[in-house]
Amino acid sequence: MNANSLQTPIVYLKGVGPNRAETLQSELGIHTFQDLLNLFPHRYIDKTQYYKIGKLQRNTADVQVVGKIVHLKSVEQKKGKRLVASFVDETGEMELVWFRGQKWIRENIKLNTPYVIFGKCNWFNGKFSMPHPEMELQKDHEQGLKVAMQPVYPSTEKLSNKGISNRVISKLVQQIFIETKGRFTETLSEKLLFELKLLPKSESLFNIHFPKNQELLAKAQYRLKFEELFYIQMQLIAKNMLHKQKIKGFNFNQVGTIFNDFYKNHLPFELTGAQKRVIKEIRGDLGSNAQMNRLLQGDVGSGKTIVAVMAMLLAIDNGFQACLMAPTEILANQHYTGISELLEGTGISCSLLTGSVKKSARKPIHEQLESGELQILIGTHALLEDKVKFKNLGLAIVDEQHRFGVAQRSKLWHKNDIPPHILVMTATPIPRTLAMSLYGDLDVSTIDELPPGRKPIKTVHRYDSNRLKVFQFIRDEIKKGRQIYIVYPLIQESEALDYKDLMDGYESIARDFPLPDFQISIVHGQMKPADKEYEMSRFVKGETQIMVATTVIEVGVNVPNASVMIIESAERFGLSQLHQLRGRVGRGADQSFCILMTGNKLSTEAKTRLQTMVHTNDGFEIAEVDLKLRGPGDIMGTQQSGVLNLKIADIVKDNDILKTARYHAMQLLKDDPSLEKPENLVIRHAYSQLVKYKNIWNYIS
Repeated sequence: MNANSLQTPIVYLKGVGPNRAETLQSELGIHTFQDLLNLFPHRYIDKTQYYKIGKLQRNTADVQVVGKIVHLKSVEQKKGKRLVASFVDETGEMELVWFRGQKWIRENIKLNTPYVIFGKCNWFNGKFSMPHPEMELQKDHEQGLKVAMQPVYPSTEKLSNKGISNRVISKLVQQIFIETKGRFTETLSEKLLFELKLLPKSESLFNIHFPKNQELLAKAQYRLKFEELFYIQMQLIAKNMLHKQKIKGFNFNQVGTIFNDFYKNHLPFELTGAQKRVIKEIRGDLGSNAQMNRLLQGDVGSGKTIVAVMAMLLAIDNGFQACLMAPTEILANQHYTGISELLEGTGISCSLLTGSVKKSARKPIHEQLESGELQILIGTHALLEDKVKFKNLGLAIVDEQHRFGVAQRSKLWHKNDIPPHILVMTATPIPRTLAMSLYGDLDVSTIDELPPGRKPIKTVHRYDSNRLKVFQFIRDEIKKGRQIYIVYPLIQESEALDYKDLMDGYESIARDFPLPDFQISIVHGQMKPADKEYEMSRFVKGETQIMVATTVIEVGVNVPNASVMIIESAERFGLSQLHQLRGRVGRGADQSFCILMTGNKLSTEAKTRLQTMVHTNDGFEIAEVDLKLRGPGDIMGTQQSGVLNLKIADIVKDNDILKTARYHAMQLLKDDPSLEKPENLVIRHAYSQLVKYKNIWNYIS
């Protein structure tokens, strides 16, 4: 059956009709034959065994029984009624129970006629009962497709109420196979099928819905997972190739005196191997005649800023300006302070532009930018204003890029006639599997090594009952001249409750650490920005020893003297947030500590999160655990949901298949970018059905 036939609206499938079509569309998003064919089962049940009612055991789970309904009655209950049927075979009697869809059952049930029923058995009031069984007339069951392993499809309450049971969906899928004679257009080349020993498309679809045995099911699953991931990778890689071919970039062919002078005379420390590797990757991009579009990811404290500075110096060596945009004023100020210190004595001009910069100070910045006198501009969203005009912007760096919208980033691209090179940075480690699926169209650089001399932060989990010992530890650290963070959770749904938590905590800390021996800062989201800045600056200057705060200090505060992070109610935080908070300490030479405080009652998932934090400081390892716990949708939000709307593959569990799919997609597009070779036409055709931009081949070829 060709692809066009599979686009037939589902209403035209025998057994569907307008009402069922509407329910299938609203509940499962099934509009066409293809959609139903791609509704893959999420588990399978062995249907080879039949039970006798008299031989049922109380601990038996799913059972299949042949018998007759001899009586139907409605039974009053607290809310509404339930429908109860007496179901018998030659060995005994059991009850079938329906709490929903009773009208449909009453109208369609045939008394004293053999049925095959299937479902979960309960022991109730001295007999077995089966709520909402799957039912089929025995004669229909025997005529139907014989399947040893019955597929179980996704369902909803509305589907059950409308009588669209698992059995009904299975029969509708069977109907597609009957109408198409089970023949479907192949979507992978003979070469791929042979190399990877993959089942043909038609055989895979049959065995995913009606597996003859476990071995064929596994082969069908592998083939369909590979195909799904292969075409996603094709799309991402093709997009990257298209970008490099169509969007020309400035060629930074000089590694000149400014870069070399800084490297030899001003670099305050030896670069790590990872930093050197990443700088080399960036240099390769900048000298390639194509616009750089690179994601730089590295854990907190891994040294992304110095890499950004080196990239800026390459731009300046080639006669261009550079800018760095950060999501908050605190972070922009921190970048400006750090970069200004690094560039001291080099003669390179660098300015800061944020919403707080006064109008009188903005004018010279605007003038120096337009004349080219100002070489580096660091700032917030203020960089996007129309008044901000560069003479020759060659490199734009975006920090914590997930906090900026697409429209904001593209505004930065239009600050020059030819788009500047783009480097986006994130301190939130993205799991490798997710990076491959979401950012496959970007070139990804990873700094996976911390600078030498950094002591790993010691992380421990303590219960509330250990609080006195924790307070004593705080006193000991303060005596050594260290500073302490104590963070309380912030949950958006209940800011009043969070505020109370924070104030109760603050009062408790103030009692145990009284004036004048101890000075305490407090920072929370309800404070005015000026008050927040004042309290933060007191802590940064060392005027206060303890900072009591909500998660507002998660990003942007750099206090090398702060060596202890205490996170209250740590079970209420996600893994990535715990890791980001922990990254606020460990910035100086002293040993730093993170103490995770919780109550005694913890869910299994909370225990896993806390154990992970205690076990490792590696942000990428933590990100992988987070991905397994929460899934890709929760981690990335809805922005990328289109890319990850997977039907059968799972980027966590199917990591190896993903890597194989990416490798083969990459090799194929390198060898035949336009997919014009005869052996690749089948892939070209399948791909053209999937991509949104239909003229992609004209661009790539």
